[in-house]
Amino acid sequence: MEFMRTPDERFAALPDYPFAPRYLQVDDTEGGQLRIHYLDEGPADGDVVLLMHGQPAWSYLYRHMIPPLVDAGFRVVAPDLVGFGRSDKPARVEDYTYARHVAWMSDWLTRLDLRNITVFFQDWGSLIGLRLVAAFPERFSHVVLANGGLPTGMIPEQYAAPLKAAYKTLPVVKARELGERFRDKTAIPGFLYWRKFCAESPDLEIGEVMAAVSHAPMSAGEISAYAAPFPDQGYMAGARRFPSLVPVFHDEPEVGENEAAWEVLRRFDKPFLLAFSDDDPVTAGGDKKFLAEVPGCRGAAHRTIGNAGHFLQQDQPGQCVDAILAVNGRS
Repeated sequence: MEFMRTPDERFAALPDYPFAPRYLQVDDTEGGQLRIHYLDEGPADGDVVLLMHGQPAWSYLYRHMIPPLVDAGFRVVAPDLVGFGRSDKPARVEDYTYARHVAWMSDWLTRLDLRNITVFFQDWGSLIGLRLVAAFPERFSHVVLANGGLPTGMIPEQYAAPLKAAYKTLPVVKARELGERFRDKTAIPGFLYWRKFCAESPDLEIGEVMAAVSHAPMSAGEISAYAAPFPDQGYMAGARRFPSLVPVFHDEPEVGENEAAWEVLRRFDKPFLLAFSDDDPVTAGGDKKFLAEVPGCRGAAHRTIGNAGHFLQQDQPGQCVDAILAVNGRS
């Protein structure tokens, strides 16, 4: 598999990101290998906190959460998904599939032999992470789910055909318009605009996208840091592909695999805390299915992360740390 590797100098002197890079090679599923980057901070014998990011972010998203978790005595591990951050980036959009992302991160997890894991995940971190929990439930001791889910076809089948037809005619909107599209519940689902934007926008700029959805103003340094993994559009195949891999229709790949993972989650009785934000138009209401069906949610001190949008780790890192401490009985 052909891939691109972002030059190291792109990551020099990023604001509030002093962490040493670590790397692990995994099977690329085509007979070669890909390098996954991850952070590994804190005591080697500490209880593990695994932080998994989504699209289009990378482990930089967790820069303000790592130090207080280390101070609390945790070993904090934060990978960059393949196609993001300092991890290798397969060159073709077609190289990225949901199944491959699960396989790549499963290989990484088992090669590191992480156990007794408290996992915090959001966005695509949860689509992949929940599959890891279902595949290796014995490795996970606590779960914090924040603005994420495990979809098995979110759009009712009777609307699938007209929405697929409408998708072909959707305009590619500006990044600043995406929030309004998500909030408009009377028209085309906002996620389809996001899918179209990532797949076809001629000037996809990751830093600007992150700034557009942040609740607090971001500095020029932060915007540049989010964009650092992508020197040019040629590095963005993964960022462009991810929304098209979310199984929003019932006939899309991995629906069956996600349904099988749900069967495992319906037996998962370890502490499972929900920490969705108060202003995320993307995943609002997504916690209800987990509350109803995951045994570990019963009795957990669920919370709403206040004054936060989709990327609540950027907006309210302190509240996210508090959720991790709470699920471990340390609040």
